[in-house]
Amino acid sequence: QLQASGGGLVQAGGSLRLSCAASGRTFVYYLMGWFRQTPGKEREFVAAISSTGFSKYYTDSVKGRSTISRDNTKNTVYLQLNSLKPEDTAVYYCAATTRKWRFGVPTTDQEYAYWGQGTLVTVSS
Repeated sequence: QLQASGGGLVQAGGSLRLSCAASGRTFVYYLMGWFRQTPGKEREFVAAISSTGFSKYYTDSVKGRSTISRDNTKNTVYLQLNSLKPEDTAVYYCAATTRKWRFGVPTTDQEYAYWGQGTLVTVSS
């Protein structure tokens, strides 16, 4: 089970750190991802991190402004969002997959088996 938190209302240029806590003792085996979705649009890949935390991948629109990280001792993955823009407004979801990084970074929602409930990020201009 995945529980996302940390969303909120922030002004443009501000920062937020999203967290996603996982239950169970197998978190360390999962590749984790963050997605976001706005009304009327498909869910969009944001970032992914390998099970060890060594490898990371970002979509171009957040690259350089965001950092994905994980703490396997706390069963938690994080997404630090900086220099936020109004277009970053969305519901952010964390997701998990057993897929291995060496087979390619999963960037579509069909490649993830487990999902959190989402946390809303609203960026005002």
